[in-house]
Amino acid sequence: MYHPSERRYEGMEYKRCGRSGLKLPAMSLGLWQNFGTEKTLKEQEEILCHAFDRGITHFDLANNYGHPARGLAEENFGRALKDCLGPYRDELAVSTKAGYDMWQGPYGNWGSRKYLMASLDQSLRRMGLDYVDIFYHHRPDPETPLEETMEALSDMVRQGKALYVGISNYNAEQTAAAVKLLRENHTPCLIHQVRYNLLERQAEDGLFSVLSENGVGCICFSPLAQGALTDKYLRGIPAGPGGEHRGSQISGCGDAGKNKEVKRHCQSGRHDPGPDGPGLDLTEAGGDFCSGRGQQYGPAGQQPGSSEAPASGRRCAEGDPCSARAVKDGQEQTGQSRSARKHREGSNGV
Repeated sequence: MYHPSERRYEGMEYKRCGRSGLKLPAMSLGLWQNFGTEKTLKEQEEILCHAFDRGITHFDLANNYGHPARGLAEENFGRALKDCLGPYRDELAVSTKAGYDMWQGPYGNWGSRKYLMASLDQSLRRMGLDYVDIFYHHRPDPETPLEETMEALSDMVRQGKALYVGISNYNAEQTAAAVKLLRENHTPCLIHQVRYNLLERQAEDGLFSVLSENGVGCICFSPLAQGALTDKYLRGIPAGPGGEHRGSQISGCGDAGKNKEVKRHCQSGRHDPGPDGPGLDLTEAGGDFCSGRGQQYGPAGQQPGSSEAPASGRRCAEGDPCSARAVKDGQEQTGQSRSARKHREGSNGV
């Protein structure tokens, strides 16, 4: 029988999400990759329980996560709840999403009320839950009226099937419109989940300002560019098992970054912040950047965690090196970088 660490909350930082009462851990665990058939259920449960032992309380899913079968990640997470994490449900923040292709026919994709409501019901059944803490619309729908999509999200809250709602992959203009509608519905937008890392920084072009002005939290996915900001792929992407995961974008990260220095450091495997102290490796630099502590790692811009962006944290796992190794090792690496920073900057370093 699983017994979580009694010290699980001692080493994790929890940040208030936007202007809400909800606090989320500085690092969350996403189940995009590695929670289908890539690993055994036992290995998956070990990852989930280890994450909880380290103070990670936020577990992020979507209706279509889980290779090779859509929904398999939610099913496996539901099994983990039954086997080990279920007694601690009130200590968990579980999020899921809908917006991408899920089932055949005209009702299994995008942002219609019919699709979103049916998808949430299916997700709850797969996980064996009565409600999720956060439900996201996974991407904007160019054809469905935004009012319909946002009203569906609001009704999920009113029906008690989601405590909070958020959006993902919306640009700045789309975000402003969605936030306005949700506020008018008296179900404010809690959070925006955006792809953001040292190599992919499109969110700096107006999105963070919109979130800050409206008190919306921000959480980034793929903070290590699905492994591109580690030494795992410095010599290329291997073919076959262990290579590029289905749905990942590792191969495109080299061209996505606008910071040539970061790309140069990707090739060398080191990232030296300057003469003030020893260099951090790519994993530490990427993690610190997305936590809002990495202003020294690139050209000036608004980063989550700064006064202009109310970030709630970063999401780890998936195709980043955060499967068994990264959730376990990555947390220690984050702690090491924090200690190194305190040593360089003094007691007010973090």
